[in-house]
Amino acid sequence: MRAFHDIGGLPGGLVEREEHEPVLWEKRVHALLMLLSNPEHEVMTVDELRSGIETLGEADYRRLTYYERWIASIANTLVRKGVISVDELGRKLAALEAAGGEQVP
Repeated sequence: MRAFHDIGGLPGGLVEREEHEPVLWEKRVHALLMLLSNPEHEVMTVDELRSGIETLGEADYRRLTYYERWIASIANTLVRKGVISVDELGRKLAALEAAGGEQVP
């Protein structure tokens, strides 16, 4: 059975080939994954990232952008592994927002 994220071979419309400069938060998400998946520490793997993205659910998968999917998968994986709790994550996000930190859409 084909999953909602498996679109290989289906008509998808035009592909936007226009490159864009990643914004700061996207660069940070990418850097975070590189740190977390570093073989010396390997807090999570790229396979876990992919699996986390594929299990977001169809509505979230379609609603979120590329790096939004990444950060959702990273956060879910870190919570699942007990690296950070939901409460800790919520407090850190609230502190960032209060400090005027860059907002993730």
